Amino acid sequence: MKKMYTEIDGVYIHPKAIVESNKIGKGTRIWAFVHILPGAVIGENCNICDYTFIENDVIIGNNVTIKSGVQIWDGLRIKDNVFIGPNVTFTNDLYPRSKVYPKEFIKTYLEEGVSIGANATIICGITIGKWAMIGAGSVVTKNIPDYALVFGNPAKIKGYVCRCGKKLKFKDSKAECECGKIYEMRDNKVFIVTNDKN
Repeated sequence: MKKMYTEIDGVYIHPKAIVESNKIGKGTRIWAFVHILPGAVIGENCNICDYTFIENDVIIGNNVTIKSGVQIWDGLRIKDNVFIGPNVTFTNDLYPRSKVYPKEFIKTYLEEGVSIGANATIICGITIGKWAMIGAGSVVTKNIPDYALVFGNPAKIKGYVCRCGKKLKFKDSKAECECGKIYEMRDNKVFIVTNDKN
């Protein structure tokens, strides 16, 4: 069976990808029709699917999955274990005009463990908190707290989720997930109290 990729310093690159950056961690897989510009920094064990474009002023952590049809523009900061669904749209300029460029593009932060559903739109200049989950097709215009489940246009908090992805059910400001993790809500913020029991 013919190999689907070329291995360069532990990075797996499809022959139909254009990879100009040499700052990519081992174990990362880059699939067909991906274009990565020279300044991009990408961590280890990432999966960058077909038809993804990644600009220069971009930092991506470890174990990140970027599904097909996503453009990662200048100013995006993506932490470890983030999932970005197909055709998610990011922005980096609140007042775009053709051939008019800001001195610096607005930064957007995706904290550890964030999951963003297909076709969501993320307006620049916000922070999406740790392990938050963004529903498919949502339009996110404001900061999202840790563990929040949001969806809609504009996206609103509809609950909170565990790191495993299941919805949390709070009683007296405490919630225990089926997976064994326990959470507490203090001052309208969710905190993990314990990790897995096993």
